[in-house]
Amino acid sequence: MKKTKLLIALSAALLLASCGDDSSSSGPEGDGSEELSSAEGSSDAGSSAGGNPGGNSDGGSQGGNSQDANSSETVSSSSEDEGDLVWTPVPLQSEITKALPMTGLVLWEDNGKTSSYKNSIALEYAYCWPSKVVKGQKADGSIDYDWSSFDAMLERIRSRDHQAIVRFVYEYPENEEIDSRRPGSTAVPAYIKAMDGYSETYNGSCDDCPTYYADWSHDSLKSFTLRFYADFAARYDEDPRLAFLEAGFGHWSEYHIYGTTLRLGTNFPDKEYQKKFLRHMDTAFRSLPWMVSIDAADDEYTPIVATSDLKSMEFGLFDDSFMHEEHEISQGDGDNERNWNSLQYEKRWKASPMGGEVSYYTSSDQKNFLRPSGMYGVTWEQAAAKYHITFMIANDAPEGSYGTAARFLEASRTTGYRFRVTSFESAGTRARATVKNEGVAPIYRDAYVAVNGTRAAASLKGLLPDSSLTVTIPVSGDDLELTIESDYVVGRPIEYDADLR
Repeated sequence: MKKTKLLIALSAALLLASCGDDSSSSGPEGDGSEELSSAEGSSDAGSSAGGNPGGNSDGGSQGGNSQDANSSETVSSSSEDEGDLVWTPVPLQSEITKALPMTGLVLWEDNGKTSSYKNSIALEYAYCWPSKVVKGQKADGSIDYDWSSFDAMLERIRSRDHQAIVRFVYEYPENEEIDSRRPGSTAVPAYIKAMDGYSETYNGSCDDCPTYYADWSHDSLKSFTLRFYADFAARYDEDPRLAFLEAGFGHWSEYHIYGTTLRLGTNFPDKEYQKKFLRHMDTAFRSLPWMVSIDAADDEYTPIVATSDLKSMEFGLFDDSFMHEEHEISQGDGDNERNWNSLQYEKRWKASPMGGEVSYYTSSDQKNFLRPSGMYGVTWEQAAAKYHITFMIANDAPEGSYGTAARFLEASRTTGYRFRVTSFESAGTRARATVKNEGVAPIYRDAYVAVNGTRAAASLKGLLPDSSLTVTIPVSGDDLELTIESDYVVGRPIEYDADLR
């Protein structure tokens, strides 16, 4: 969706969260074992390749029936014939009181309200610079990293019981954080900029200027970009401090550039390289959900829509101008909705997250979108349900009268998954529970029903809205405590609703 107005978001450059400085360290490699999976067409709800990471359950082999998005069918997980057991209902009272992990409205990491809105949000966002975490290239050709400041940022976010959404960028118009003497400098690592034949282009005569553009004719930049994301995946793919990764090219990595002529292979990657990049990302990340801008639907820039294997990949989508005045086809130009449709969001959300940022087309959009009566004829609740939104950046909303902490929490509760325990029973040495997803999207990483710390075998990952999962878990004792556990959350638990008396 081509923006015709200057993004007010550029003013937020002054608040930009830096994701790196310098001190070399190498991290543990992820085992790459866990794949995103959709419950649609699956014979085993929650039987993702990751199994039961960190679990101590010996209860239940996966099993059950496939579901579609509107199914209310229960999928069961059981380890033995339960026909002879006598089940007794177990009272259970529980209520969701905070924004759920990996869902909800989002503030930037450096927003001063991240602490006062602690329970109303679960996610914080940051732009990140490759040049800030790369010290150079070693003699053997590997990259010399310093992840210390990036890890420090993740720790700040974790200390607030939140998780991070990050996006690495090369081009950020008017940015002075890379080099205050050269506003709009790219975040391409210095060692590449110093190479023979590397030459960036520059544009200083537009609203979104000044901007330097990475030299996509240079093989070292191409190879570095692939290596960078492989190394990032090896270190962070399984890190619970990270909820989502956004990736792309162009201004803000949003698959567009403005105020200058698009030259594929020079100031923007050519389509063959983009194919290679996307296939590389699909291989590198097996656990951490990654996403691209809905503007990647533009076939002038990218090959995605025209290439079947790319279009079928399980990457998520983010919309950088959600709910603007002409977002929908019924409202005007409808470029955003057309892009969502071109990238098949109506299927894609079942396996991959949908998110983005509320519009900055006007200075009031972020301040008004939470108005109960809506904005431009659409309420937040309607928009979140239509696009099965899991998260949405709303950094400026607290500046308006509608963006209170209470309203943030209310709005966050209308995104992503939302679990309700509809049945909880005991039969001596076994407990049985049924969990229904009452949200607008599934959870995209493994989470398990647990009783007294023993996890079920089947994961809740991929459980679609209005669908249920029934699990049986071996237990001992009469005092039963039911929790929902995940190795991909920090600080706060995954709360659930229950009213079983």
